[in-house]
Amino acid sequence: MNRLKIATLLVISFLLSGCGVSSSRYQIKNDHSPSEIPPLGHVEDVNPRYEPYSRGGNKNYRVRGIDYKVFTDITEFTESGNASWYGNKFHGHLTSNGERYNMFAMSGAHKNLPLPSYVQVTNLENNKQIIVRINDRGPFHKGRIIDLSYAAAQKLDMLKSGTAKVKIKLLHFAKEENQANQFNGNYYIQYLVTSLPKKANQLGEKLSETYQVKSLFVEDNSHYKLRLGPFNSQLKAQDLLTKIQQDYPNAFIIHQK
Repeated sequence: MNRLKIATLLVISFLLSGCGVSSSRYQIKNDHSPSEIPPLGHVEDVNPRYEPYSRGGNKNYRVRGIDYKVFTDITEFTESGNASWYGNKFHGHLTSNGERYNMFAMSGAHKNLPLPSYVQVTNLENNKQIIVRINDRGPFHKGRIIDLSYAAAQKLDMLKSGTAKVKIKLLHFAKEENQANQFNGNYYIQYLVTSLPKKANQLGEKLSETYQVKSLFVEDNSHYKLRLGPFNSQLKAQDLLTKIQQDYPNAFIIHQK
């Protein structure tokens, strides 16, 4: 074999390994569940907030001959389709924006959304709902719209099936709405009315600690209206309301002028 052919083969081998076609990047050939699974009951949804876009992973790109556009200027986005999950094979490897993939964190991959983004994911087969942080690209299988981490898939009860029909919704935050301003405003979530002051205090303290939001109750004719807030916008309140309604289906938003 002459030197030109050898050099050509070496270049082709290098290009294939760089784009992930070769298995040399990963120690595991086929993806699978972790052999040792830590308790995941304490893993909660990420706290959606404003984050500047990362330097990596936010340019238009091509995979397997298909061009993909990154939606860097959107504030609203919903999509329905199949979700899948990825696990042990990719654990500890770099995501598209340069972070390390952690299959036990609440994260995901999307082909077009800017990195990072926060999305609400609803399993349309069982109505379970989570919030994940998008920090990776994929999935590149036809008909799939999002790849979820192992922990996120476990929360949606889709590990055994491998895929699930879902709806995703982008949670967008403007820069000025970040941090301290988030919990200033006139929007509240009222989730329960009780005549027992002790119960009102206990529930208020529990939910305040769980969701890191102020709690209060309003006394009205020997009844106590339990509320969380304030929030600076109806959007902020709505994001939490979807979680609260899993335990308190009659919860609703109040706007106090």
